[in-house]
Amino acid sequence: MKDFDLTLYLVTDSTGHDLSSFLQTVEEACRGGVTLVQLREKSSGGREYLERAIAVKEITDRYHIPLMIDDRIDVAIACGAAGVHVGQSDLPVSCARALLGPDKIVGATAKTPAQALEAFEQGADYLGVGAIFPTTTKVATMLTPVTTLTEIRKAVPLPIVAIGGLNRDNMDVLKGSPADGIAVVSAIMQSKNPRETAGELYEHMNTLKIPMKSNKG
Repeated sequence: MKDFDLTLYLVTDSTGHDLSSFLQTVEEACRGGVTLVQLREKSSGGREYLERAIAVKEITDRYHIPLMIDDRIDVAIACGAAGVHVGQSDLPVSCARALLGPDKIVGATAKTPAQALEAFEQGADYLGVGAIFPTTTKVATMLTPVTTLTEIRKAVPLPIVAIGGLNRDNMDVLKGSPADGIAVVSAIMQSKNPRETAGELYEHMNTLKIPMKSNKG
């Protein structure tokens, strides 16, 4: 049984940050209530990505928070991360699982029940579903209705984290949905007070959850 909590999932974005402010934001978010961190560096080369991953892992380790690496399985292995998250255009979940072994966390993006079923059959531990709202990141997104969360939960017994433009002001849309957590980028990475923001998001997400069995691992 893998130990991870999707309640407040921070996906990093270095836009507008130098290394110092980036790391400070991640640390303040960890202090505030983030339960999982994914390092996403779409424009970084392998060496730069690894160096940043090592620096972020030093922070997440202090707070006993699992570190996920977006896409780059090699970086995840090299830095000793808790796992990797793969999108629909990345290596298949089956490849990630084969390379990382049974004990690491493998997350997958799924926008449809069919994609969710494929990820489940290939060994995914959780699903990222979205984008619920338009995002301000550079990552191309296709909007996903909240009803899709319910359709996916009916299709597979995996925990689900909702992602895409979510923040304190609009996350009530998830009320009554089977989302196990919320994944945020700009809401924390661009916050003037990431610690306070993380705390508010964490507390509010807990009020939105409904009792529903989900398998972790």
